[in-house]
Amino acid sequence: MPYDIQAADGIRVLLSDRHDVVERKMMGGIVFMVSGHMCVTASGRGGILVRVGPEAQAGVLKEPHVKPMTMAGRSIAGFVRVMPDGYRTAASLRKWVKRGVKFVESLPPKSARQPRKR
Repeated sequence: MPYDIQAADGIRVLLSDRHDVVERKMMGGIVFMVSGHMCVTASGRGGILVRVGPEAQAGVLKEPHVKPMTMAGRSIAGFVRVMPDGYRTAASLRKWVKRGVKFVESLPPKSARQPRKR
């Protein structure tokens, strides 16, 4: 399944005023990194992935159209999958992107990645 191009375009617009955003093709979708941290993804498995943090995850999972993010059958702490009905309006997509940005802004800045030694 291809990622949701409309969602990716909306996320891109919502983050366009920031200078610390990098897009990467990963996990079959488009990952939006903010200050070096994974923030929100237009997922190739459907929906968007949002980094909300481990403390907020349980509460967020009670909201409509939200599921745990899983990889290899295991739930990933701090991330949720929001299904398309949960972000179809501009206001709802903005809400999810803001949540992701708010969490990653609480993290310490990442240092520049050092090349691997061989």
